[in-house]
Amino acid sequence: MGRFDGRVAVITGAARGIGFGTAQRFASEGASVAILDLDESAASEAAERLELADGAKAIGVGCDVSNSTAAGEAVERVVSELGGIHILVNNAGITRDNLLFKMTEDDWDLVMNVHLKGAFNMTKAAQKHFVEQKYGKILNLSSVNALGARGQANYSAAKMGIQGFTRTLGIELGPYGINANAVAPGFIATEMTDATAARLKIDVDDFRKMNADANPVRRVGYPEDIAAAAAFLCSDEASYITGQTLYVDGGAKLG
Repeated sequence: MGRFDGRVAVITGAARGIGFGTAQRFASEGASVAILDLDESAASEAAERLELADGAKAIGVGCDVSNSTAAGEAVERVVSELGGIHILVNNAGITRDNLLFKMTEDDWDLVMNVHLKGAFNMTKAAQKHFVEQKYGKILNLSSVNALGARGQANYSAAKMGIQGFTRTLGIELGPYGINANAVAPGFIATEMTDATAARLKIDVDDFRKMNADANPVRRVGYPEDIAAAAAFLCSDEASYITGQTLYVDGGAKLG
């Protein structure tokens, strides 16, 4: 018996990185999984790589979460093909880093639209099913950089916005059997952080070591670390927890 037997989990931006790691964790614990990504072929390929429990299914769905119509259609497709929806993980995200005086309006809007508007669109589409069935788990991805990061005015603002959004969901949806929480990762070794190293012209291994040395546990995080926290917060074991943000960052901000 897995914690998520009979459950359907939708994870956005899950073709790679934290999203895929989370999808694999849910699949390993019995869930049927819908991987959403802007590129449907990448989403479908990722779904095929999941190791599923007996009787569980996985599908890949192309979706621009910043588009409310696309988000609604994606949720309805999941319900039709997988038989329901019980868990939503709003993970989709992008970066458009630059110092404020160089940051363009498009840089700002793109990041806000994917992170904040995307979470809004997907949650609004899913919550009607959650309310009807008096059950649902929502997990939003924030970041330790919600607390501020040089060159990330857009990203930091969006990720702190996610925390306020999460607390409000906890207030509004709690009476309907719906839990809403957030995870704020620290440095996680993914393609996205490797791309940041390349942009900064720093060797990937050196970049990871620099970030590992900056936290008390002296290592970087991996998608599996975030997936473990996500699995707990989306399980019935966490049914008395809502509106919270859990920092999973190796203690990076303790000082």
